[in-house]
Amino acid sequence: MKPATTIISAISRYLHHDDTLPLPQLRRLGIIYSSYRFVVSIFSMLMIYISARTGDSASLPSFLQQTALSFYVMLSLILLGLFYVVTKQMRRQLAFGLVLDVIILSLLLYTAGEPDLQLTMLYMVVVAASFMLLHGSQALVITLLAIIFVIYQQFFYAIANSMNLANLGDALLMSASFLAVGGLSWSISQRLVQLEKVAQSHAKEVERLNVINQEVITQMVNGVIVIDKQNIVLANLAAHQLLSITQDSSLPASSISTDIKEMRGDTPHAILSNFKQQLSKQHSQLLQACLSVATGQSRTFTYDVPEVANASIFGKLRVHIIPLKDDSKLILLEDLRREQASAQQLKLASLGQLTASIAHEIRNPLAAISQASQLLIEDLTEIEENASNVNMTANHELYEMIFSQTKRVNRIIEDILKLSRQQAASQQAIILAEWMPAFLDNYFQGHDIFLHVKTQPTISFDPHQLEQILINLINNGLRYSSYSHPHAYVEIEIYCADNDVIIDILDDGDGIKTEDLKHLFNPFFTTDKAGTGLGLYLSQAFCEANQARLLYIPEHEKTCFRFISPAIDSENIFQAVEENLY
Repeated sequence: MKPATTIISAISRYLHHDDTLPLPQLRRLGIIYSSYRFVVSIFSMLMIYISARTGDSASLPSFLQQTALSFYVMLSLILLGLFYVVTKQMRRQLAFGLVLDVIILSLLLYTAGEPDLQLTMLYMVVVAASFMLLHGSQALVITLLAIIFVIYQQFFYAIANSMNLANLGDALLMSASFLAVGGLSWSISQRLVQLEKVAQSHAKEVERLNVINQEVITQMVNGVIVIDKQNIVLANLAAHQLLSITQDSSLPASSISTDIKEMRGDTPHAILSNFKQQLSKQHSQLLQACLSVATGQSRTFTYDVPEVANASIFGKLRVHIIPLKDDSKLILLEDLRREQASAQQLKLASLGQLTASIAHEIRNPLAAISQASQLLIEDLTEIEENASNVNMTANHELYEMIFSQTKRVNRIIEDILKLSRQQAASQQAIILAEWMPAFLDNYFQGHDIFLHVKTQPTISFDPHQLEQILINLINNGLRYSSYSHPHAYVEIEIYCADNDVIIDILDDGDGIKTEDLKHLFNPFFTTDKAGTGLGLYLSQAFCEANQARLLYIPEHEKTCFRFISPAIDSENIFQAVEENLY
């Protein structure tokens, strides 16, 4: 008994594991089988109606047959309708329907009065469907129920008429066929279940990889655009920012393109339509250049962002057009500010090596000349107090000129040494609304500096280099403003545009002449006779070393130098603080 019990227990455990199809596939197959049941019941009713009309007394349906078939048609219609309404109890509906099929077929078989091969064959469909739609244990119960009914019908018919071993043999053969069909159907259903599980596993893996890919594309600092023929099928957040394309305010807030969720393959059509519309309007030259590239060809060029798209924030973009296998085009937009920052670092390093030794060598004799001229001025002052001599007065002016020029040369050398000593920027998170007032109190107390903070931005920048930049700009503003007005003052405005923080240094000076704009940030170029020509060049170098920009805005009503630096969010602030600590 123990081996038999063990076998039965193993079969039971095997048949009770989750061996059915997922609910969506199960619902589709259930609807198909319920439709089949309804058609069979209607067909059986039609056969009864035809038999009644022919008037053949031998084939007239009995009252039990009519009642059973009427009940069968009604329940078949109800079960079919339930699959469109109820979705949580599908397995119970299927089990009830299959048991109902076995009972109705058995009633029809008994009322037929003799074994009916056609009705018996319908059992095969029920058995096959039970093993494909139900758990193995439930299907086995329905199969045994069908076998019992068939054998009992044959046995009952043999007793009622005469014992016919051939009929009993047919019943046993039919029962064995039920088991064979059930086993085959169960084997096929298990293959389908395994294939469905593998398909679901692959679908989940593909979906996971798609989410990862979309997340990577969203977080890329380079812009990514995919064009399929004339349609834009993908545009990540960086592409919106680099091209200064804003979200349409008429779209719902939940579909804003800056949301990472919207950049995962299911970007709303409205966002892409708005992106293409603004792209063709503001960057028609770029769009035409991308569309003009032949299929299968690649191209790389530099694109100058026009002024209508906030050229004061982004100057040039490197555009890579890469063909894809499906004849679409991948367009990569690369901000050249990072390359400029790296090039500036190399330039600063080479300039430092060249100038450090020269500046030190010049500074020593220059200090001696300055000291000697100062001593001569003091001696000449004592002599002038005792005697008045025109030649001595002229000599005094010459000595003063020597002293002032040595001071000017010394300032130039100090600026060069500051430039040569600069290494990689040590960036820190700077909250400008808190940092700027303290900076102005330390360096410009007593001057008319008006600060206007319109937002609460945070940037990542080297604080010492930022101090040097602002000192140069504010001093220039005060100096040139004093040339035009008796009351010199400077205004500082801090605000945000897209993902950048902007600091405007404004004064009421005469501004920069148009012919001088191209030389503005060149070293040793100055419009002030007392200037060194290194202040703006040094400030721009510090900006580029920190991935920022320094621009002169000629369109502004005042003299405006604009400092632009990428804003950082709270997560990047925390990361910047950690990097600074460790």
